[in-house]
Amino acid sequence: MRELTGPLKQIVWLWAAIAAAAHFYFGGFGFLEPLQQRSFHLLCFMPIVFFLFPAGSFSPRHRPSVLDFACAGLSVLVNLYPLMNHEVVYARSEYLDELTQVQFWFGVIAVVLLVEAIRRGVTPVLAGIVVLGLVYMLTTEYMPGVLNYRDISFEHVIETMYLIPIGGMYGPLTGISATTVSMFIIFGAFVQASQTGRLFANFGAAIAGRYTGGPAKVAVVTSGLFGTMSGSSVSNVVTTGSITIPLMKRIGYAAPVAGGIEAAASVGGALMPPVMGAAAFVMAEITNIPYGDIIVAAALGAVLYYFTILVNVHFEAKKSGLSAMDPADIPRWGVVLRDLHLVIPIIVLVYFLMERWSGNFAAFTSTVVMFLVAGLKSDTRIGPRKLIDAFADAGSVLGLVALAVAGAGMITSSLTTTGLVLAFSGFIKVLAGGQMWIIAVLLMITCLILGMGVPTTPAYIITAAIGARLLVEFGISTMAAHLFIFYFAILADATPPVAVASYAAAAIAQANPMTTGVQAWRFALGGFVVGYAYLYDPEIMLTGSVIDIVRVFCTLAGATTLIAAGYVGFMRAPLSGWVRPIVLAVGGLGCFGHFMPEWIRTGMVAATLLLLYLAAPMLQGSAEVRKREG
Repeated sequence: MRELTGPLKQIVWLWAAIAAAAHFYFGGFGFLEPLQQRSFHLLCFMPIVFFLFPAGSFSPRHRPSVLDFACAGLSVLVNLYPLMNHEVVYARSEYLDELTQVQFWFGVIAVVLLVEAIRRGVTPVLAGIVVLGLVYMLTTEYMPGVLNYRDISFEHVIETMYLIPIGGMYGPLTGISATTVSMFIIFGAFVQASQTGRLFANFGAAIAGRYTGGPAKVAVVTSGLFGTMSGSSVSNVVTTGSITIPLMKRIGYAAPVAGGIEAAASVGGALMPPVMGAAAFVMAEITNIPYGDIIVAAALGAVLYYFTILVNVHFEAKKSGLSAMDPADIPRWGVVLRDLHLVIPIIVLVYFLMERWSGNFAAFTSTVVMFLVAGLKSDTRIGPRKLIDAFADAGSVLGLVALAVAGAGMITSSLTTTGLVLAFSGFIKVLAGGQMWIIAVLLMITCLILGMGVPTTPAYIITAAIGARLLVEFGISTMAAHLFIFYFAILADATPPVAVASYAAAAIAQANPMTTGVQAWRFALGGFVVGYAYLYDPEIMLTGSVIDIVRVFCTLAGATTLIAAGYVGFMRAPLSGWVRPIVLAVGGLGCFGHFMPEWIRTGMVAATLLLLYLAAPMLQGSAEVRKREG
């Protein structure tokens, strides 16, 4: 990313702020007509990318090149056409009316510029997948077997990507980014500007800092709270990890472990309601399920995810004899309560979502409330400069989200236009031999592989287009199928070999990225458990009787506790080597042994936990005796 200097830096900063402020205005007072809103969205944010991200190592590092200015200018022009001529676009007969020369060449330029902007600002992998989809559309008539489709002309491809409002770069996915996602990103920027992050950090330290391994538990609590608002694992790592990782290392955590704890906790922020990141809003649009229902269904699973991290952290700290935080570093409750007014906007947000107001209006109202409430105290007040900075920060984030989602829209259009979605679905079904668990594993692997090089939202969109329908065919609810895919799209950020959140944490911890990624994967195990629970234990979505909901949660919580104890080798006391594989096996069966009768699985986990808890001191005594005799 370039470090611009001089007047151009201020111009780009002001452009991003004005673009975000315009989206905020639309969110409160009414959006433009859909095609206009989507083209305006890309018009605002595509040019910024060409100024901020160089084309390559040969490009100037502190100023845009002539090529960058040309790309930025053309990106305004090609997006201005549908914005000003939306009635012409709607009046066309799709695939029947020939493209005019202006429409054709604007479409070609728009597609090329979007791919290049994605390559620069998002990731070359996503840009490559978009290009692969375009090439496939042009060559599908020459493909063998299920990959074969009729001839698609170059003009047809350009029309699909540029002038069909139900798909391509201006499709419904871009519409979600231009409306709901934009509003929540702006809300998140105001949360940061108001010092709400300080409230989360102080609260986490106050409730967890005085216990064994305090800094690690503070990292889990703080990252969960902050991630709830930001929805971005990497920004969560950078924001909270810069404080918590050094604290963890100071009391004795190894650098990779400290980074892994922070990465796993930060990734979970996108799983925790009420704000779960852009992919969750896309899910609401794709499935037609109200966002309020989604956050209710996701709540208990998110609690289980963080419970699993805390149990792992606790056993790790106990085994290593790590201390709590220095009492001088733990804020008094009076300090925490001084910022308590900043919780009001979050309560407002949850209320509006539960009352099924639109996400746009809920986020708009909560942002206004945040601005007003923050003004009650001088140290949280959002003054004119901080206000513009907040909009500019939101605009810089929105630019990358807009490109990623528009690219995903182009990919899904290439999949649906050619029928490749059905071909992939059929291939997976044949490969799985009609076994749902095999389909689930294949979809999990697909999400994790896509997530290695593609942001969470496109990874979720692509995998959901291919696989959600397959899960539904096996009797899985639409909500459960999409939450399953959603979870693994997010967990890719903490899963090696490419785990962006782990890499960010490793940089702060000064640790090996791969080792940190392995530790993050270990601490994030609860997410894998919850993902499969959506398919096999639907009570985790708060459906069914209270007894069944409690049984499922306790079974999974107990099973993940056993896995943590077996891996770390501690439960009240160190565990002997022969005990650990048994504990791991029982924990694994408790999490994934869905072939067993429900109450037997619950009883097995409960009995093992009780026996292990009671016998752990004796096992430690035996180990100590053998050690002395040896």
